[in-house]
Amino acid sequence: MAFVTPIVPVTPMRLEASHRSEMVSQLLFGESASILETAKDFIKVSSLYDDYIGWIQKSQLVEITEAQALHGNGCLSGDVLRVITCNGAPMQVSFGSPLHFFEQGSAKIGTYEFHDQGKFWNPAEAQFNEATLKWVSRQFLNTAYLWGGRSIFGIDCSGLTQQVFRFLGIKLPRDAYQQAALGEVIGFLQEAKCGDLAFFDNAEGKITHVGMMLDNASIIHASGKVRIDAIDNMGIINSDTGERTHQLRIVKRYHP
Repeated sequence: MAFVTPIVPVTPMRLEASHRSEMVSQLLFGESASILETAKDFIKVSSLYDDYIGWIQKSQLVEITEAQALHGNGCLSGDVLRVITCNGAPMQVSFGSPLHFFEQGSAKIGTYEFHDQGKFWNPAEAQFNEATLKWVSRQFLNTAYLWGGRSIFGIDCSGLTQQVFRFLGIKLPRDAYQQAALGEVIGFLQEAKCGDLAFFDNAEGKITHVGMMLDNASIIHASGKVRIDAIDNMGIINSDTGERTHQLRIVKRYHP
């Protein structure tokens, strides 16, 4: 089996092997994927982090060894935006990007040499508590909503919850409906606490949205942008307009 990793800060994963195709997810710098299929300008891959499948432009990837793909120090970028160098040229890397290729500030991936002097975040040492959850999630505030996004440059609702929990060493699946299948049900919203995830459905009963509770009356979520809104037993109330925007289905709790 062959493996690849991006040589750009964020690379789109598309539904089909075309620039016109819908972006379904992304790979961040430092993430790895296995190759499933190749086309003229695109490679079909499966992300090793969340098993998501999509097509990525060949020129944004470099092949790596199995050891590089499967092993590393587990550290993430602890800076909201971080400048590293790629063959001597600057590159902005997003908050939460894996940096496990680096040893003593340097990494060699294929023909590319990277250098870094920023802060590292080790999820294995993070405290799963209210202070940490709020600090991590607030770093994404005002990030634009982007379908399929998983970074500070643009993020969707389940990308936000996935990335926040990653800082705490909890691996969540990619989509909201997949995340809703895990965790422990909280019977009453009044019992919710910081770190619980609230899920919302549409008229057909399909889970279409997720956000993280900050307490039992407020939620951080990606809707238009990453924002903090009020929530009650019926759902989310937009703090700017007073409009009710999402219908609450269930609240779940996840343990480290």
